[in-house]
Amino acid sequence: MKAKAAVAVGASKVEFLEVDVPDPSDEDIVIRTERSWISNGTEGSFIRGERIAGDTPRSKNDPLPFPHVPGYQKTGIVTSCGAKVEGFSPGDRVFATVSKVEGMFYASGGHISPAVTHCSQVWRLPDSVSMDEASGLVLTQVGYNVGIRPPVRSGETVIVIGDGMVGNWAAQTLQSRGARVVILGKHDERLALFERRVGDLVVNLNSERDFAKSGILSNGSVVAVADTVGSIETMESLYPLLRREAHLISAGFYGENGKIDIQKMRDRELTLQAPSGWTGARMRSTLDLLRRKLLKTEHLITHRFPAERASEAFDLILSRSEPVLGVVLEWT
Repeated sequence: MKAKAAVAVGASKVEFLEVDVPDPSDEDIVIRTERSWISNGTEGSFIRGERIAGDTPRSKNDPLPFPHVPGYQKTGIVTSCGAKVEGFSPGDRVFATVSKVEGMFYASGGHISPAVTHCSQVWRLPDSVSMDEASGLVLTQVGYNVGIRPPVRSGETVIVIGDGMVGNWAAQTLQSRGARVVILGKHDERLALFERRVGDLVVNLNSERDFAKSGILSNGSVVAVADTVGSIETMESLYPLLRREAHLISAGFYGENGKIDIQKMRDRELTLQAPSGWTGARMRSTLDLLRRKLLKTEHLITHRFPAERASEAFDLILSRSEPVLGVVLEWT
C-alpha cells in the first residue's frame, strides 16, 4: 500500500512524501487520518538526532535515526477492519497512536494516512469529543500520568515545572483532584493559557528567578513537585518548600544529564516517580476526562497546517521563530 507521511529525512529536515505501508493484517485497522498533533519536545529531539528510542538519548556511537516518520498521535475515520478486529466498524471516529510503515529507520510512526494500525492502539471517540480535542491524546495522557502520581488532598499545594502542553495537562489533572497548583514557566503567553482557580499561581522564572526564596510559598508547604521540562536544577532548588515525605515526579527529557542526587532527597525523605509512555487504562481514563471536560486541549493549539505543509510546521517548532505551543496537521 501507499500512504502520505511527514518524513524526517535528515537532521532538522522534514518532508511530506509518499511512503510504503504494509497490507493490513487480520488485527489491523485502516484509518483515514484527519488530524495529527505534533509532540514538540519528543519529536523535535528525534528529528535533531538526540534520541535513538523512547526516552533513550542517542550516543555518539548510535546511528542517526533517518529517515523516519515522527509522531505517535492522530484522529481519523476507520475505513476497514481486519477479520480478527472486534469492537470497531468502518465509519467510526477514532484516535490512534503509532501506525505501520516500511522502508524507514523505525517500522512505525504517527503522521501518516492511510494509517495501518494494530487494533490495540486504537480507541473510539465519544460523540462529545472532537477530532481536534483528541488528536494529542497520548501527550494529554502523559500530563494525566504526571498529575495522578502524587498523593494529594484537597487544597494541598503542588508545583508544576513547565508551561508547555504536558505541564498544562498535568496541572489540569491536579486541579481535578482538588490540588492548589503553582505553575513555573518562562513564557507569559503560555502561562496565560492556564485556567487558574482560586489559590492557583503562575510564576515566570525569568522575572522571579529566586522563586523558592521569594516567600510566595512558605517552607514545608508543598506536597509534590512535577518536572515536565527536564530541569533537575530547578527541581532541586524547590526542595526547601517541600514537606517531609513529599513527592518528586519527573517527566522531562534530560538527555545524558539525567543524574539526580539521592543524598539531597534524604533530608525530607522524598519519593521520586518517573512516569513514561502510555497504557490502555490511562488512555481510557484520559479520554474520559476529555469527555467530562475536566481536561481541555483545544485552547493550547496555537498553529494549524495542512499536512502537506508539514515541513513548515516542524521548521516553526525547531526554530521557534515565533511563539508556538500546540501544532496540529490537518489531513482533510
